[in-house]
Amino acid sequence: MYNKFSRIVCLTVVISLLVLNVATARAGLVSTEASMAASRNADNRAMVLAQLQRDDVRQVLESKGLSVSEVEQRVSALSDAEINRIAKHMNDMPAGGSFLGVLVGAALLVFIILLITDMAGATDVFPFVKKVK
Repeated sequence: MYNKFSRIVCLTVVISLLVLNVATARAGLVSTEASMAASRNADNRAMVLAQLQRDDVRQVLESKGLSVSEVEQRVSALSDAEINRIAKHMNDMPAGGSFLGVLVGAALLVFIILLITDMAGATDVFPFVKKVK
């Protein structure tokens, strides 16, 4: 009886293993592009999260009624494409610059060049400059 029972159990186990679909692990090559994209996505996400640690960003968020932890959770929930788009726009934006700042800087540069050439005697633009003879 015991021998017949063990054969039935053994046969049942063998048949069930043959019938059941056992998932197999598949190993494959990872392309360089896929590896670099995953690394770039992680770097971009870290860069966006690092910007949230700045004091001026925290103050702006708090003035808008948002907490930094809430924004960090939202950033973590963004897809890779959204993070990459945000990071691209962050890299394209001038740091604290505006058109007015560029215009004032250019005017200041022209003034300094004209002042130096006036002092050297090459031009006569400013009447208050004493010329070198």
